[in-house]
Amino acid sequence: MIARDLVGYGATSPDPRWPNGAKIAVSISLNIEGGGESTLVNGDAVSEGMLNDIGVPTKEGVRVPLVESVFEYGSRRGAWRILDVLDRFKVPVSILGVARAMEQNPELAKACVARGHEMVSHGYRWIDYCDVDEATERAHIRKAIEILTELTGSRPLGWMTGRPGPNTRRLLAEEGGFLYDRDSLADELPYWVKTEHGPFLVVPYSYESNDNRFNENSGFSTGEQFFTYMRDAFDVLYAEGVAGAPKLLSIGLHDRLIGRPGRVGGLIKMLEHMSAHDDVWFCRGIDVAQHWRTHFPPKP
Repeated sequence: MIARDLVGYGATSPDPRWPNGAKIAVSISLNIEGGGESTLVNGDAVSEGMLNDIGVPTKEGVRVPLVESVFEYGSRRGAWRILDVLDRFKVPVSILGVARAMEQNPELAKACVARGHEMVSHGYRWIDYCDVDEATERAHIRKAIEILTELTGSRPLGWMTGRPGPNTRRLLAEEGGFLYDRDSLADELPYWVKTEHGPFLVVPYSYESNDNRFNENSGFSTGEQFFTYMRDAFDVLYAEGVAGAPKLLSIGLHDRLIGRPGRVGGLIKMLEHMSAHDDVWFCRGIDVAQHWRTHFPPKP
């Protein structure tokens, strides 16, 4: 059993030495999940009840057209709107692509990479892997790698399950080829963990600096509320960076959430605010991982 670490870096976190003396690293992730969620179409026994944004609970043995259409909106329209906004600000991001979703919209998968974004494997399916046996999860990891490699022309180097199980990180280390995963909410800097297959790098994600709080108005009802929260998080971490302790601000987006016309203005205002500051490093997960592996390799 893997021991928990409740200490981390302690009172004084290391200077991450971000490129060009950046005072903050901002790593944005765009989740594309539509088509990988629970639905009878994918052979599931139930419909999707998580982050469907309309408050429809899981239903057994029946397709729920409205829920499916929410996820379809993200893939059909929301993702493209967000990609255009990112192009405007020249901000590269990590695409957390569910393989089952991406294979149903190959044009979108290819466009994400062509625009300079990193394709991170978000698993083969958008499901809770606490409920999946080890053999199936191992097979899903390999299937996700194969699908995303074929779609984009290169193997994914990052991983983000979203709902990892107790075997997930060990299976990723066993598979090999991954430079990092983002299945942690534990810190504001990357850190190494031990596995039976050697040291493994974790680049933390966030469920609070995240548009998932638009879901059924569970925190954000308007784009302005999203902007205010992200601005405040940025300003605090930027000030800490100026004072000599730079951090990583991880921001999670979903095509079916922030991609709506009434919400995307918050993303635009957020990028305007951040871009107006000097010494900000907008980076993908792979950029953070490669930087950390170079400057902070695992101790022997």
